Amino acid sequence: MLFVGAGRHQRRAIRRARELGLRVVAVDRNPNALGLGEANVGEMVDFTDVAAVTEVGRRHAVDGVLTVSADRAVPVVAAVAEALGLPGIGTETAHLMTHKVAMRRRLAEAGVPQPRFAAVRSLHEAYAAAETVGFPAVLKPADSGGQRGVFMLDSIDDLEAHLHAALTESPTEEAIIESYHEGIELNGLAIARGGRVTPLTLSDRLRPPGIGFGVGWIHVYPSRLFADPLAEAEQVAASAVHALGLEDGIAFPQLIVAGDDHAYLVECAARIPGGQMADLALHAVGVDLVEIALLQALGLDVPDELVTPRFQKPLAIRFLTAQPGPLPTGKVRSVGPLDKVLAFPGVVQADVFLEQGETIRPVRLDGDRRGYVIAVGDTNIEALERAEAAATLLDVVVE
Repeated sequence: MLFVGAGRHQRRAIRRARELGLRVVAVDRNPNALGLGEANVGEMVDFTDVAAVTEVGRRHAVDGVLTVSADRAVPVVAAVAEALGLPGIGTETAHLMTHKVAMRRRLAEAGVPQPRFAAVRSLHEAYAAAETVGFPAVLKPADSGGQRGVFMLDSIDDLEAHLHAALTESPTEEAIIESYHEGIELNGLAIARGGRVTPLTLSDRLRPPGIGFGVGWIHVYPSRLFADPLAEAEQVAASAVHALGLEDGIAFPQLIVAGDDHAYLVECAARIPGGQMADLALHAVGVDLVEIALLQALGLDVPDELVTPRFQKPLAIRFLTAQPGPLPTGKVRSVGPLDKVLAFPGVVQADVFLEQGETIRPVRLDGDRRGYVIAVGDTNIEALERAEAAATLLDVVVE
């Protein structure tokens, strides 16, 4: 099995692949990438170099190729799979599910409910786009991730101030302006098998106020939605996966249910998502997304029992972020152990990504999430209270 990328999110998936008896080859240009040491073979190759990654796969005669969490690696995995004649989602679907403008246009053709949008490459186009979309709006790079280059727009002045930064974050120097809808945001997980889409979970995605408005810093399962709005959100998510052409794979649709109780598709990725969403599936419903993704990458059938929830547990994920999160801002002097956090009632998993000398900054990007706490409870409210309380028990001292 060839893993494209070997960062922190890939590390656990690589371990799981080896537990299942697979021989793992991992590529990453960072010699210190955590997953390289977990693989049977680790090669320092820039994973955006399709030809180089293909050569690694050919040299090791791999039977499948996979990435976890890394949106930029999805088109690479699809191209490598096609070049080596291995199972994959196809380069067209990979493009549709990683390029926001192409995604929006395909969803519009299929009639999937979504925000108003317009593509922009220049300030002149941006003025016309703002007139079409209106304010408030969200400005994003067309093909980036991690909330890089994402800005809230309340006026033309905001657009003029932030357009260059958004375009700079796009490898193709293209951005998109979308109408902003206030409402309940949802993270979805769905599994496509042979063109059939099985919705797995819908969880609430809570965001911080201010400049980091796009960062999901708390996930809560099950959603506070119920009845018709929840059913509509599931239907919109499944329709988006179908429209984008994902036949076999893990889908990560993100939606918003606005004040009119209707669901709108925000984005849809074709990968196991970051943000501990695979852990959410494991602890909340007992489904192992990594095992499913590995089977699909190898072209093997995924039996019904692997995608069927084994239980339902209310759960919350609280990310360790700066204020108003539990972490202080500043240069880190020391980080205490996780013992007190893990011993807190209901906590099932926790980790911290901080080292002495690093700087904790106010929340702006996904990378400003410096750890997490996952807790379960009898209700989603109790689970969130436990996760929030446990998160305050980590001792972090800053200068």
